[in-house]
Parts: sequence; C-alpha cells; structure tokens
Amino acid sequence: MCGIAGGFWRDNQPLVEERLVSALRCMRHRGPDDSGHEIVQGQGVVAIGQNRLSIIDVSSRGHQPMLSADGGLAIVFNGEIYNYRELRKELRAAGHVFRSESDTEVLLVAWAEWGRACLSRLEGMFAFVVHDRRNERLACVRDAFGIKPFFYEQDEAGLRFASEQVALAALRGKPARADLQRAYDYLVHGDYDSSERTFIEGVRHLLPGTLIEIDLRSRQAAEPQRWWMAPTQQTSTLSFGDAVDAVREKFLHNIRLHLRSDVPLGAALSGGIDSSAVVCAIRHVEPDLPINTFSYIAEGSDVSEEKWVDLVNRTTGATPHKVKATAVDLARDLDAVVAAQGEPFGSTSIYAQYRVFKLARESGVTVTLDGQGADELLAGYSGYPGQRMLSLLEQGRYGAMHGFARRWSHWPDRSYRRAWMYLGRAIFSDGLYERARKALGRDFRPDWLRTDMLGDAGVALREVRPELTSANRGRRVVEQLAYSLQTRGLPHLLRHGDRNAMAFSIESRVPFLTPPMAQLLLSMPERYLISDAGETKHVFRAAMRGIVPDEILDRRDKIGFATPERDWFTSIAPMMRDWLEDAAAVPFLNRDVLLATFDDVIAGGTPFTWQIWRWVNYVRWYRGALA
Repeated sequence: MCGIAGGFWRDNQPLVEERLVSALRCMRHRGPDDSGHEIVQGQGVVAIGQNRLSIIDVSSRGHQPMLSADGGLAIVFNGEIYNYRELRKELRAAGHVFRSESDTEVLLVAWAEWGRACLSRLEGMFAFVVHDRRNERLACVRDAFGIKPFFYEQDEAGLRFASEQVALAALRGKPARADLQRAYDYLVHGDYDSSERTFIEGVRHLLPGTLIEIDLRSRQAAEPQRWWMAPTQQTSTLSFGDAVDAVREKFLHNIRLHLRSDVPLGAALSGGIDSSAVVCAIRHVEPDLPINTFSYIAEGSDVSEEKWVDLVNRTTGATPHKVKATAVDLARDLDAVVAAQGEPFGSTSIYAQYRVFKLARESGVTVTLDGQGADELLAGYSGYPGQRMLSLLEQGRYGAMHGFARRWSHWPDRSYRRAWMYLGRAIFSDGLYERARKALGRDFRPDWLRTDMLGDAGVALREVRPELTSANRGRRVVEQLAYSLQTRGLPHLLRHGDRNAMAFSIESRVPFLTPPMAQLLLSMPERYLISDAGETKHVFRAAMRGIVPDEILDRRDKIGFATPERDWFTSIAPMMRDWLEDAAAVPFLNRDVLLATFDDVIAGGTPFTWQIWRWVNYVRWYRGALA
C-alpha cells in the first residue's frame, strides 16, 4: 500500500520536480517507509514518484520507481499482487531473472512479458503507472473494483495523476473549484464516487477496471479503456451443492493469498456475516496463527454488535481490540476525518471505521483484512427484492414473483408493501420516479439549495439511475450487482476504507474482491444468491457452515460499523448549527433555509433526514479545501 503521483507535461517546466516532491510529501502517511521519484525530459517531461509502505520484501530492493533489467520500463505501484509467487514462478520458467522478492518486480516483469494481457492474470488491488521509455508511452491502470485510488486531470499542459486529491492539488499549483454536478448529486441524492467526475472540477477518477495510455511522441492521451467488466450472464451449470463447494474453495483460496505479508496483520470485525467469515476463515486455514481483531462498539445502542463480535473472538481464539466513540469524539475528530477522506462522504459510520484503523495502528498492526464487497457480490443488504421480482416478472413467473414478495417480507425490517415499492423504484420512468420520491419527502429541488443557480450552470437536477438493458432480461439482480460493484455503491465504500486505513499507514485488504470470485458468483442462477425464501447471501451462508458459527450465519439483520447517528446529532446540535453557519461561503446553498430546516428537524417538527450529515460534511470540506 503506497501513494503514487506524477504525470506528463507537454513542455519542459522548471517547477515539475518541486511540485512532485510536494505532492509526495502530502501523502507521506500512505508510505512512511521510503520515497522516490524520477524526472525524464525530452519532448516534454515525464515525472513519476512513490511513497512506500513496505509489506512484501521490506528491503531496499523494493524501492520505487523500479526499473526493468534493461532499463526500458519504469513503474510506480500502489497496492498488492497476492498471487505474485505463482506469477514469478511462471515468469522464471519463461527465462526472466528476479532481483528481489517484491510483488512490484513481478508486476513489472509481467507487464514487460505480456503487456496489458497480464491484467487478467493478476489477483490483487492496484493502481500503477508504467513508463515505457523505449516506445515512449505512459500507461495508467486501476484494478477491477477500484480498490486502490487513481485521480487524474488533463489540460493544455498535459496529464497529472495522484493517489489523493491533496497531492494532485500540489501538482496542479493553482486553485481548485467545486464540481457543481457532484455537489448536487451528493447533497440531494447521496450519490458520490459513482462516475469519472469528482468533487473537484476537472479532476477525474480512473474508473474501476480501466486503463489509459499516453503516446508521448504525439503527446496525446487516449480515451480510458475498460480492461475488465463485471459479468452478468448466467454461464454456470453447477448444482446448488456444487456451487456451495466452489464458493467455499474460492473464498478459502482468497484468504490464503491475502494472508501473504512480511509485517503483522489483523482483521476488522464488525460481527456481521462478512467480517466474521473472514476471521473464521483465517482460523480455518491457519490454525496456529495469532489473530488480532479490531471492532467498533456502539455502547448502549440498539446498533451495537458486541455480542456477535465476542462470539467470533471466542470461537477463533482471537485477541479482541475494541473502540467506542461518542458524539463528542466525532466533534473533536471531524475535521481530521474530513481531511483524511479528501472529499465528502455518506455517514458517521465512516468515523467508526476511522477509529478502528486508528486502534489497529496503535496495536502495532500494519495489514488488516476486511469483509467489504460481499454484499455487492452476494446480493446482500436487503437482497435486491425489486430486481428479483422484475427478473421473475420478465420470465413470466407471476406466481413466483408474488410468492417471493410474501416470503421476503417475513424478514426483519421488511414488508410486503416495501417489496412492491422496490419493484416500482426499479421500473418507474424517471418522471414517475421523481414524483414518487417527492411524495416521500425527497424533493429533487429542495428549498435549501439554489437550484436556479445550479440549473443555469448546466447541472442536471435529477438522480442518475442504472439502465435496464435487454441483454440482462431475467437477470436484474446480477445486473444491479454489477452496477453496484463498479459504479454506484462499492466504489465509495472502498474509498472510505482506503483513506481511513492510509491515514494511519495501514493496508486494508478485501479478500472477497477478486475477478475470479466475481466470475464464479455472478455466473450463477440468481436464486443461489437471494433464495426463494428471501435469504440474502444464500450460497455463501451454506458454504461457510462448519467454519462460521451457525448463530452468525443465521442472522437476519445487518448493521456493520453503524453509529447511533440520530442521537449523536441531537446531543451536539448547537455545535452542528455553528458549523452550518459556514454554509454562507458556499454560493449554491441557501444558508437561512438550511438552518431553519435543521432547527425544525432537531425540534422534531420534521422527520429526521440523513441529509443533515451531508450538509455538515460538505460545508466543512468546502471550507477546508476550497474556501
């Protein structure tokens, strides 16, 4: 886990090295163990640099930028290649000689041997840049799920990239402006990290599973190209029993690979099925390995998962580490969390995660394993009932659709009416959807937002919704999972985890998220993922029997690192109101209306809304990053 930065400048500029060094200094937390950079001048300037958090081969032989044996390629790399040993064996058989034990060198040699074709062979998380000096090309690549970040911007001067916005700002050397579309999407719809656009105008995400190449001779950047997309077609012919065996085998394989480390590791444990499965699987494959778990406990709250955390720790013999937090703690750390995230984020549960990684660092752990991505691969959360009903409807199975809605509604926090509402959300036209949302109190043009100003600036005052394609008829759950994996859903969760972990120089690994696992799960019949009885993660629960306690696998709720957000907001309402006074500095916010709405919510005159957090978060971010 590291931080990378650099770019291509069309003209020789004297400040490139100074700005690159400044950018790397901004990301020292991402790689406190080593730092390096190189500047290559010709018809323009190529500059690449990296801060290193040493995980595999912690010696100086893993220094970056790393050059190929012939000096023709140079790489800067953020992430891990978990199957590097297997790839190194294959490459040695092809005649390559290695100078280190690092996965970086394996990646560099793999690129030299196979080019972009090597990407389909990688099991890992990565964002990397390869400078091909011989062919005068610069390739920028991001992993299939976007686990590792990659920001970039292009203008008449060239292209610049970095692992974090703050570093890109140092490379830019001039003031930034807010992206108004992303501001609207976030504040009104809670939508962020779901497209190329970021909260900064002109700055782009290199999307998950995407690469971009620059021809240094013509000094032109090609359009981003997808090298991996989540599959949606049913190609598996496995019986349910065989699918259970395949999922168990693949998951345990992933766990083994993700345990490869030359530094101490542990696990983030919320007590839910996913993180519990990670911890229990570690014990299953490594009976004697010391396990340290790190958990947030919402003490005295109905969202506390401490009893489940304790059960997993007892079962595995893990050493527990727990952290608790209060509204006062949140108020104290708010600006630090906002700065760590770099951009606005969705809820205070991200603060709970921040505290978990802080605890891990204080306990001497450098690598953690996490259950992120399981919901998006296994039809978790509420099970995507609207999409499942639509699949059955498109298959002409009307009775099955009705029966599914009935059985699904018997689970906690569900209802028969809500099942049909989910179906409506999936199939309504944009106009009908907007009217339905407004009837539920979710206006697309709220009074506290100066929508006339945003509209004049070209902002689309609507919610972007996933397209229903004819190719996925009868596969609507899997279609939505693929969308959640690479577009809206998982990307912002991965951002939270990366920034929170890196704030404390910790590498957070996510063993559910490998392309082979996605290929296996997304090729199955939908009923293997969400059962006819409405059970989420159906095949995975069955696969973990005998490894994870039945009490965990039989859970019918989902909480995660949830915080008692409403209680927190109420207890620090005066302080939050003071923060919102700064909304006057944000030109498209109507401060007076926003404050009046906040007062009404706190007084109980208006139903509680999660938008309160987004108001505070955006205003505090804007004040620190742009004002």
